[in-house]
Amino acid sequence: MPSVWCPGCGIGMVFQALLKVVNKLGLDKDRVSMISGIGCTGRMPGYADFNTLHTTHGRALAFATGLKLAKSDLKVIVVMGDGDAYAIGGNHFLHAAKRNVDLLAIVVNNYNYGMTGGQASPTTPLNAYTTTTPYGNMEPSFDGCEVAKAAGANFVARATVYHIPLLEKLLEKAMQVEGFALVEVLSPCPTYYGRLNLEADPFKTLDWYKKITYMVGTEPKEGAFIPIGVIAENKNKSYLTILREKWTEIRSK
Repeated sequence: MPSVWCPGCGIGMVFQALLKVVNKLGLDKDRVSMISGIGCTGRMPGYADFNTLHTTHGRALAFATGLKLAKSDLKVIVVMGDGDAYAIGGNHFLHAAKRNVDLLAIVVNNYNYGMTGGQASPTTPLNAYTTTTPYGNMEPSFDGCEVAKAAGANFVARATVYHIPLLEKLLEKAMQVEGFALVEVLSPCPTYYGRLNLEADPFKTLDWYKKITYMVGTEPKEGAFIPIGVIAENKNKSYLTILREKWTEIRSK
């Protein structure tokens, strides 16, 4: 299907994996809501036959929280890019994880702002080149999975678009979690990040993902430094559960 994404972009692969999981679980599309902010990943809801909402930059989780509180029977999926989720949306991300709101957050991480010209984002690796770091990025990269884990999210996982079967398994598991679930997906941006740091050929990026990642619980192979798989699982009470218990307590007085 024709889309707005550049040839070689991995967002379409993430979208396809998500749709396959929704279909596998037999979810009623009228009871699914997909919310996004601004950016390349933010265009995803435009191709989905769900209840969709395209919100302001960095505010997708805030809108999603309000929707989930108002319509708790909906399965709310929030799709964001690394800049959208971790930069301008950083505080919303942190507090959604801390509150353990019943949401599935999918962050497509391509190490830069792809839609607006390839600028550096919070996840841009140290010394990497972007249009705003022509001499190499001088800031350490931000690990959203570790932040969500530290905040107490009930499910935190990472995959890449090279590891599609793993991605589908993680999405299926995350979709059934009560509380906040994060699945981060490493995805190529051949137009900007790939062209400046690897090669414009997205297959080279996929091969790079294979080399730099290792499964959680296994010994990292030489050159691998990014863990993939389930990074954290908790059974903390979700925000909705806490609210319901508080409402019951107040009404009984």
